[in-house]
Amino acid sequence: MSAASATTGARNSILARLRATPIAEVPALPDVTAWFDAHRRNEDSNQRVARLRAALEAVKTEVHEVSATDWVEVLLRIAVTKGLRNLLIGTETPHGAALQASQPESLKLIPYLDAIDSWRDVLFDDIDASLTLAKSAIAEIGSLILWPTPSEPRLMSLVPSVHFVLLDAATIHSDFHCAITSEGWKDGLPTNALLICGPSKTADIQQTLAYGAHGPRELVVLLRHAGNVGQGAAA
Repeated sequence: MSAASATTGARNSILARLRATPIAEVPALPDVTAWFDAHRRNEDSNQRVARLRAALEAVKTEVHEVSATDWVEVLLRIAVTKGLRNLLIGTETPHGAALQASQPESLKLIPYLDAIDSWRDVLFDDIDASLTLAKSAIAEIGSLILWPTPSEPRLMSLVPSVHFVLLDAATIHSDFHCAITSEGWKDGLPTNALLICGPSKTADIQQTLAYGAHGPRELVVLLRHAGNVGQGAAA
């Protein structure tokens, strides 16, 4: 028998055994929705707010509860306290327009208008802070969900040293599964969907924790309620 014939015979034998092997029955997929429905906490919106806030503050995030009418005032007051010179805002966003309408004298507003290549040095060296809107948040893991757009690119939440995030209390979900299902993530995702749970931090081999190494050193959340929340200051 030639070497070629032997090789062909061995191949055919292997293929015959593979074809004769019974196909295993594909196991049924787990009912993920049913599991989360059975294990989800029975919380109202106030409890979700409290749980999210506690988780954020545990990792040195500033949280200020504000209303639809005073959030601009609170942001400007915080900016003065921190000595910020300027604030990067998105283009053609309702919250950016609200800030511009207030015409603050103490804070220069800089819209994100140009391609990054034309002003990279300014963005990295001269911008003190930025403001972006959170799509929603997850109480269970204490995370903000950011959905970058051409109006509010990813760099706005990555480069400036201080990152303000405006979050509507009504958009806080109990868990991640609830967020992706109720918001219909399967129907389309942006280039980046971001989960942020605190300011940027890292630690060296000596376990020394440092903030701001890979992103903003301060994260300030303006937790916006539909009703009046008093002075809007952090407790």
